[in-house]
Amino acid sequence: MIQKIKGTMDILPAETPLFRYIEGIMREEAENYGYGEIRTPTFENTELFVRGVGDTTDVVQKEMYTFADREENRSISLRPEGTASVARAIIENGKCSDTMPLKYYYIISCFRHEKPQAGRSREFFQFGTEMFGSESPAADATAISLAASVIRRLGLKNVKLHINSIGCRECRPAYRSALVSYFESKKEKLCDTCKTRLDKNPLRLLDCKNPDCHEIAKDAPKTVEHLCPECEEKFKTLCQALDAMKIEYVIDSSIVRGLDYYTGAVFEFIAEGIGAQSTVCGGGRYDGLVESLGGPALSGIGFGMGITRIVLAMKEQGLDNVSGKRPELYIAALGSSAVIKAMEIAERLRRAGRYAECDIVGRSLKAQMKYANKIGAEYTLIIGDSEIECGKAQLRNMTDGSQREVEIDSFTM
Repeated sequence: MIQKIKGTMDILPAETPLFRYIEGIMREEAENYGYGEIRTPTFENTELFVRGVGDTTDVVQKEMYTFADREENRSISLRPEGTASVARAIIENGKCSDTMPLKYYYIISCFRHEKPQAGRSREFFQFGTEMFGSESPAADATAISLAASVIRRLGLKNVKLHINSIGCRECRPAYRSALVSYFESKKEKLCDTCKTRLDKNPLRLLDCKNPDCHEIAKDAPKTVEHLCPECEEKFKTLCQALDAMKIEYVIDSSIVRGLDYYTGAVFEFIAEGIGAQSTVCGGGRYDGLVESLGGPALSGIGFGMGITRIVLAMKEQGLDNVSGKRPELYIAALGSSAVIKAMEIAERLRRAGRYAECDIVGRSLKAQMKYANKIGAEYTLIIGDSEIECGKAQLRNMTDGSQREVEIDSFTM
């Protein structure tokens, strides 16, 4: 037996209605905020992610699915996230000279070679948004507001917004020095991964999940205490905007995000009760990304929302009672002539945009009625030779059992 690859999932028809419901709300809310849908390739040149995501990140060093192109001498990777691809797309398609801001959203599959666990898989589904061309904290607040709106529409409770600012190119060096100095004095107690990060990407030490490192990081210098005046003012304005919009938040100095392109404000929405992988949405500002990929200096702000983790949170809170479409009519047929007539009626209704089913496996009448109940048909029409001969049949309401006579040839529901 051939089985699915470890870390992937089959989402069967019983569960897809919940996914479609969630994705529908995400699309509606994004478009209510003026975002348009963008679709980018599932795989890109590996260099895009090395330059965009960062060559010192775990994503690039350990988690990407990378392979050689058979036709050309180049390295290709399945996308581990969506932002770098969108940035590449706006540069390549000449959108950087359009009227600002540019606002895009997407619902995509992403791929990372990680240890599978609840809320973390190697192929995962993500709703993301990207906004380019505004340096204003109002853009940050808008992105956060959109994410909060999706969570609110889904009915999720106990989801808390954590925000932080990790500074810009001007103030980051001073903070980096303070951070390195602090962790250097405790280097022997750090995990091997963090010892490597100390030289290459010290900011990542703040969100290490190793218990010893996590305890050490509690007393590390805070990013918000080392901001330049401009970053400090922008973060203050963001907080004022969130207060005005009545979006509750906590300032959390451990929120730094795991990708190199982040600058300035960063944020996460954290859900309680779904296990270790509790961040259902994460994002922030990435003002140097477009420039690093060969485009003009263009600010950016966006987020990614894990759809599978949203599903887990909704199940945990009993919000997953979402069913698929029910047939309006099931046509139970007795005899070969009746089967042909049933298919004719079903086709007529389907062309009119109605959901109709009929027997195609040769069930008995009793089995057909049982099947009609199982699939939740609203009505059942029973036809046999006598019904075809007189051109009339009984239409049964499957909820209350009432019946009425209908003309078969003109029947349209």
